[in-house]
Amino acid sequence: MSVTEKPRLHQDWIDPRAHHIVRTLQKAGYTSYLVGGCVRDLLLGQHPKDFDIATNATPDQVRREIHRAYVIGKRFRLVLVRRDDQQYEVSTFRREMRKDESPEDLPEGDNIFGTPIDDAKRRDFTINALFYDSVSDKLIDFADGLKDLENGWVRMIGDPFVRLAEDPIRILRALRLKHMISFALEPELRKAMCELGSLLPSTALPRRREEMLKWLKLKNPELAFREAWDMGLLHALSPTLAKQLEGENAEDFFQHLRAFSEFNTLAVEPKDFFARLVYAYVRAFIHPESLDKPLGRSALENEGFQAWMREELGMFKTEQAFATKALTMQAILKRRVELEKKGLRRQQAVHNNEAFELAFTIAQHELSLSCDDLRFWAQPLGAPTGKRPSRNRKRSRGSRGRRKPKQETPK
Repeated sequence: MSVTEKPRLHQDWIDPRAHHIVRTLQKAGYTSYLVGGCVRDLLLGQHPKDFDIATNATPDQVRREIHRAYVIGKRFRLVLVRRDDQQYEVSTFRREMRKDESPEDLPEGDNIFGTPIDDAKRRDFTINALFYDSVSDKLIDFADGLKDLENGWVRMIGDPFVRLAEDPIRILRALRLKHMISFALEPELRKAMCELGSLLPSTALPRRREEMLKWLKLKNPELAFREAWDMGLLHALSPTLAKQLEGENAEDFFQHLRAFSEFNTLAVEPKDFFARLVYAYVRAFIHPESLDKPLGRSALENEGFQAWMREELGMFKTEQAFATKALTMQAILKRRVELEKKGLRRQQAVHNNEAFELAFTIAQHELSLSCDDLRFWAQPLGAPTGKRPSRNRKRSRGSRGRRKPKQETPK
């Protein structure tokens, strides 16, 4: 296989460890396929982020057949298989409860097992319901997902009004999927999303938080937030942000959010992504003037700002503190001449601050520092070129704690 070849749905492009799990389960007599995003992405010529597996083996049966497999979950039991620093999800085919069945007679939670076609029909979107048998190199499509993939549609499986009412979080997932792969929302799905967006506040905040976080991880998060605003979804998702966007600085917010797209490769943890959203909000709606004053202080003095981070974004206290630190440090970075005079230790304290990298990125984006400032803070530990002698030289271990003996005066 040529290294320049475009990814495609073929055994050569399947993670060997995921393929081994599929093959092991099939050898044990179980039906086993790769499923979901990995199949979709390879059909689109993209590298999958992860590889998920679906099987008719129960979680306990998977655990017995696969080395280092762990059953997790209660409401939705599945298996995590760990290989080095990677992990693979193995789920059992599910089905919906039949009309003639009683919940009392069924397993607890979402653990009613079924066939591959049952499992495909209960998934969210047609392009996420494709199965691939990597052993026999066979694509299985029970929901016409391949047709939608070829035509560029994000389509709900079943009636979108019913499916979105069942779980309104699917509204946020549909919008993310559209912008992740640059598809279009199927008209009936889009209509249902607009009409049922008011149901979003009834969902759990941690689930909304995770979906917004995934928006922020998109290549261009501005597009997802802008469309959510156009569709009226932001009024239910984040009323505070929606109210601000009704003012004259709406485009400033989107501009700041768009400008950070190129820096998303530097972000790793949720706090990094949330801090970028907070920064765009503060610069557009709280402190649109110069960066001479500490932005963090201005933001904290703004009524409702912390409530917005906590109650609408679902940010943790540590994430809120990180975001405000990055804003506050804008003024500190401008005090380069003063800090240079105060010595290396003070400069190290700035470099060692967890928010330094983001603060420096913001300063670069805002063009708020002089060339000398940028050059200074870009150097390791803020030290200028050339060795700077340590002012805190330790004594040797042999002399530590000992008094020098008094010299005897000659008689």
